[in-house]
Amino acid sequence: MTRASKNLLRRRRRKTGKAQPGLFYGKGAARTRHNMNYWEIIADNLKKAGWSLGRVSAVDREGRTIWIADAHRDDGKRFVVHADEKLSAFVELERQVLTVTFYLESIRAAQATCEL
Repeated sequence: MTRASKNLLRRRRRKTGKAQPGLFYGKGAARTRHNMNYWEIIADNLKKAGWSLGRVSAVDREGRTIWIADAHRDDGKRFVVHADEKLSAFVELERQVLTVTFYLESIRAAQATCEL
């Protein structure tokens, strides 16, 4: 990649405020991530991990906008978070899902080693 094309991408990112995680010039699904927002990347990763997502914005009594995001699976696990910004809600949702998922997997692994 030339220096001019790198500078063009930097300027485009500053202008649009969009995330550009890597440069995908190939064919297929990788190309769709070229101009996604950060919260869309998090949502995409959670969907690939088997979670169904929902989001909604609401206005509280003081007139502030709050974002509510949730993730759930068919096995009954569900996470709901709320935040002042959409990105903050998705970052917190991702943190909770990954933390609890990692914790449960470590417990299962510990139980499996105890049974041996």
